Amino acid sequence: MSKKATFLLPLNLSLAPFLLVLIYHLLSCVSVHGVQEKKILSLHNNIWSPRKSNEAPSSCFSHNLGKGRESSTTLEMKHREICSGKTIDWGKKLRRALTLDNLRVQSLQLKIKAMSSSTTESISEAQTPLTSGMKLQTLNYIVTVDLGGRNMTLIVDTGSDLTWVQCQPCKSCYNQQGPLYNPSVSSSYKTVFCNSSTCQDLVEATGNSGLCGGNNGVDKTTCDYVVNYGDGSYTRGDLGSESIQLGDTKIESFVFGCGRSNKGLFGGASGLMGLGRSSVSLVSQTMKNFNGVFSYCLPSLENVASGSLSFGDDYKNSTSVSYTPLVQNPQLSSFYVLNLTGASIGGVELESSSFGRGILIDSGTVITRLPPSIYKAVKTEFLKQFSGFPSAPRYSILDTCFNLTSYEDVSIPTIKMIFQGNAELEVDVTGVFYFVKPDASLVCLALASLSYENEVGIIGNYQQKNQRVIYDTKQEKLGIAGENCSF
Repeated sequence: MSKKATFLLPLNLSLAPFLLVLIYHLLSCVSVHGVQEKKILSLHNNIWSPRKSNEAPSSCFSHNLGKGRESSTTLEMKHREICSGKTIDWGKKLRRALTLDNLRVQSLQLKIKAMSSSTTESISEAQTPLTSGMKLQTLNYIVTVDLGGRNMTLIVDTGSDLTWVQCQPCKSCYNQQGPLYNPSVSSSYKTVFCNSSTCQDLVEATGNSGLCGGNNGVDKTTCDYVVNYGDGSYTRGDLGSESIQLGDTKIESFVFGCGRSNKGLFGGASGLMGLGRSSVSLVSQTMKNFNGVFSYCLPSLENVASGSLSFGDDYKNSTSVSYTPLVQNPQLSSFYVLNLTGASIGGVELESSSFGRGILIDSGTVITRLPPSIYKAVKTEFLKQFSGFPSAPRYSILDTCFNLTSYEDVSIPTIKMIFQGNAELEVDVTGVFYFVKPDASLVCLALASLSYENEVGIIGNYQQKNQRVIYDTKQEKLGIAGENCSF
């Protein structure tokens, strides 16, 4: 039988206070509040101060990042503001973004309620013959594609279905960088006629009727579309088909909207890339090419990096991917819905009766919206762990704010979202705080509460930064993996 050896060391009583302090700090590192699960955020190493981009406006054109296997291709993804070539007042820009983001989410919740109503009414052409459900002002990420031989910069939106660009002749168009698409000079452009099956598929996919009615007794020949957004932005035009090149992959007869009258805060982009789930989306139209799989890695705005948008299952990632099923919800058939089963702050698991419900994941919404009971649990635990810092007044939708001007960096608790199948999204350290003021005098927790418990939550792009998010529409699953989205 072995014996334990015991050593008695003489204690220098003069060291006792030091030892007590040391023991206290060691114990605090493994406290119930999970202090060990914190990350350091630098408060002043960013581009929030007014600046002028070093890139010329033409740098908005992103590049092909290479072709993997035969059934995959990757495009460079940039943040819209970085490549604008304009002097940016970040304080004004960031505060304005919150206001518009709030209007956008309110518009989405109204649409969901209308879809859930037992009364189904025909939607007139003047309202929303083609409904996106998402407004465009805060869709901050763009890619470049070749449409009929011309480069077009498109805002990436998983909450929209139709891809569209501004076209000549244009009755009313906003200013964009680069020339408008001109179908008359393209030999591969074809008009989509009103009586075609393609136009009928559009009507079926959007649940709208009357696109072929005609005016003043004159029958329509083109397949017209209208997309109205909650902030008054819109695009109106006619459907056409054209060859589109995504990296090294060329798609023939791609159906898109040729916008003849467009208004809104689209940031100088040529149009929008619809990555929703209906039959008119780019994902559905390229099913044979990419098997219904696409993924993106949204770069952090702070380090002026570029991310990537990949089609197909051959994408850059060095970490393991965890998958969660896409929830089938007929009322939200064109959106990507996940089952949020839990969350943790600094390693402390939260409790809420609203876990186990559907939540949208979207590339366009900025700030994540949570049901009130979940948000309350998040806020309470976050304030327990992030204590001792000067508080600041709430701003817009953000109600957990601090004045951190006197700090160079801070240690902040990790935030994790857990989904069905134990898939996990750990929010990047740059996605925890939103800088309402660039000097850090007003920095807020970048999460917000919905108004009502029965509203649908949304995972915004601010919390998706530096993550590879994989949409597999054929296998009906979504993958998540941490990734440094710098190219």
